[in-house]
Amino acid sequence: MTATASGPLAGLKVLDLSRVLAGPWSTQILGDLGAEVIKVEQPGQGDDTRRWGPPFLDDGSGDSAYYLCANRNKRSIAVDLSNREGADLIRELAAQSDIVVENFRVGGLAKYRLDYPSLSALNPRLIYCSITGFGQDGPYRDRGGYDFLIQGMSGLMSVTGRPDGEPGGGPMKVGIPISDLFTGLYAVIAILAAIEDRHRTGLGQHIDCALLDTQVGLLANQASNYLNGGMTPRRLGNEHPNTVPYQDFACADGDVLVALGNDRQFQSFCSLIGLPDLPSDPRFVDNGARNRNRQALQDAIRPAVATWQSDQLIAAMELAKLPGGKVNEIPEILADPQISARGLIRHMTRSDGTEIRVLGFPARLSRTPADYRRAPPRSGEDTASVLADVLRISEQQIARLKADGIIAESL
Repeated sequence: MTATASGPLAGLKVLDLSRVLAGPWSTQILGDLGAEVIKVEQPGQGDDTRRWGPPFLDDGSGDSAYYLCANRNKRSIAVDLSNREGADLIRELAAQSDIVVENFRVGGLAKYRLDYPSLSALNPRLIYCSITGFGQDGPYRDRGGYDFLIQGMSGLMSVTGRPDGEPGGGPMKVGIPISDLFTGLYAVIAILAAIEDRHRTGLGQHIDCALLDTQVGLLANQASNYLNGGMTPRRLGNEHPNTVPYQDFACADGDVLVALGNDRQFQSFCSLIGLPDLPSDPRFVDNGARNRNRQALQDAIRPAVATWQSDQLIAAMELAKLPGGKVNEIPEILADPQISARGLIRHMTRSDGTEIRVLGFPARLSRTPADYRRAPPRSGEDTASVLADVLRISEQQIARLKADGIIAESL
């Protein structure tokens, strides 16, 4: 599936030297919005996540479902950066690019003359984004960073999971690689800001994104509770540290999520479940009081909610314009009519005819929407075409580079 880019970033050229998730997630977003993305992979190996399975595609590529989530709208070339001639090919591509994204260890690309100082000397307009675990400076700069480590080190796991002392209590990671994904999002935000600056100045710049910085920045209200209120956040399971009640409750046939954000909603909910006098209790008269007396409030609400069927309570809350819902499993939400109506699941076809499904770009632009031009490529499948189209390298030269092991085509 290929087509001319129509998104708002059409015309921008991205050189993707990243692998695994944070970097590829950011470059996929740029690609969804119209940028031309060239993904550089190691010959004979490819992106690590191609082997992160099962499940794998049964098309002979050996590519994992994991890899497919972050690599559409890209062309893949396989070039050996450790070879001087291979590194020179990448330098030539960088000279024609608007954006480079890389996630090598700090200083790891300098020996190939693919670091920011080297490439910006060739292309002063280049926006160069480095993604690492801990950033380009500081005492942890040389450490490798993975999502699981960052979730723990950042404090996120100290507020995720059931409270200590309860069955199953203890630190728990989020079920998706949230540190990687949000770092990819912040990388895109920073890149777009740098593009806007380049419109004014004509110059590119270096962007330093760190997983730890991102995840600490995402502590948001929990960090503010400590910085400005002296409150050390703790694990509360599905409860909210500030707003009460904002949690799950057990109905007769399953759990329901109740997310009440103000006193009016609390009063309406209490009337709905047959406890109209509860809001006048001094212990529950406002959110501050409810927060201080959350256990007593839960003890009062739980028996009333337990008499309801979950679908009936959710329907009654919807009619009363109260926020509530159920805990879906992933197959349930992917089959939900709302997801279908929003067009979030997209069908794509790989170059060999294999059909795959991907989750689309969530934001909907009215005039320049995201598009889906290229299914996630096989490793190196575009090597020859990119070298010929972009660098004007002859067929004979491409054949020699392949014979010398400097480049490769599909694994």
